[in-house]
Amino acid sequence: MPLHITSAEAAPVAVLHRGSSDNMHVVEIQGPGLSEFDVTVAPQPGEHFSRTIERLAKVLQGIDATVVRLIIFGSAKVRSAVLEILHQELRDPGLPVTWLEGEACDGADLAGVQVHAVRGGKIRTQPGGGQALARIWDDGLARHCVCNNVLSTQGFVSPAEQAREVFHRLQTSLADAGMELKDIARTWFYLNGILSWYDGFNRVRNEVFTESGIPAGGAPASTGIGAWNPAGRAVAALAWAVQPHDGKPVVEHLASPRQGPAAKYGSNFSRAVEVRGNGFRRLLVSGTASIAPDGRTEHIGDVQAQIGLSMQVVQAILASREMTLADVSRATAYLRSAEDAPLFTDWLAQRGLREFPAVSTRCDICRDDLLFEIELDAVLLEQ
Repeated sequence: MPLHITSAEAAPVAVLHRGSSDNMHVVEIQGPGLSEFDVTVAPQPGEHFSRTIERLAKVLQGIDATVVRLIIFGSAKVRSAVLEILHQELRDPGLPVTWLEGEACDGADLAGVQVHAVRGGKIRTQPGGGQALARIWDDGLARHCVCNNVLSTQGFVSPAEQAREVFHRLQTSLADAGMELKDIARTWFYLNGILSWYDGFNRVRNEVFTESGIPAGGAPASTGIGAWNPAGRAVAALAWAVQPHDGKPVVEHLASPRQGPAAKYGSNFSRAVEVRGNGFRRLLVSGTASIAPDGRTEHIGDVQAQIGLSMQVVQAILASREMTLADVSRATAYLRSAEDAPLFTDWLAQRGLREFPAVSTRCDICRDDLLFEIELDAVLLEQ
């Protein structure tokens, strides 16, 4: 079925289109000389993974944009076949793929795929480690750099040592792009065996950020989730850095109206970050779970209540920026148990959000009493 554009909003500088069909969601922001796309696809019931990827490839071919971030949550057993289809259809030798063993909640081979793509802006590929490590573009207000699938080169050292090398590789990649760690607006850290070393990871991150002069109030938005990567490394990382031109601020670090600063319990990230574009604002909300303002886990053992509280926290952040869940362009829901996925689906359906652009996947969360976590992006045109 062809993708159907369900709505379009106009503004003096930017135009926003949203389309949804067959578990495929596309959000396009058209600006002067540059367009950005968030594409989310999940398998339809009973659909073979190859068909899902072929549908994604067809949409990406149609928008004729360069992929700057591509995250796949799926079984490693189909990885080679999926990558073969993508490379054959897209003909992008440096396709920046991050593959994570994120189990589908319905037993399928794929949970879903998320893509951020850009058309225009003189996109540049910066290779690293034999693959496309970074893609860089300019939107007129700022230079952007997305570093993809950053891994340690030494799998035999401790997880903490691997994490430190990952931060070093991020720093080197950004330096090659004329940027610094302090320019990072958003990070994703997928930790193998997260429950056994998340405190150690946080210590490394805190040390690196302190060494780099990044204050607690200026840390990136972030997700830290438990997921295995095919290289078998302790952590796979992605980062999105934004460097404004002429020192004019385009990035704002935000607090949560419903939760305290994460740094108070040893995890240095902002609850959300907003990035200003040409005629629009993009809100990047960190991984959000059922955590009280004082840092305690709420609703232990009650996944439905944890989903409800997590979504209330997210909605409060959105409302603080004059947004709602209808403005979401991409989301990932992480569930400790695949059997709980229908509860999140029901929560959305009860609020008329059946066409919500989310991938749901079974992953470990950073505490053994947390059963649900969600991250999301939202976009809104400036009036």
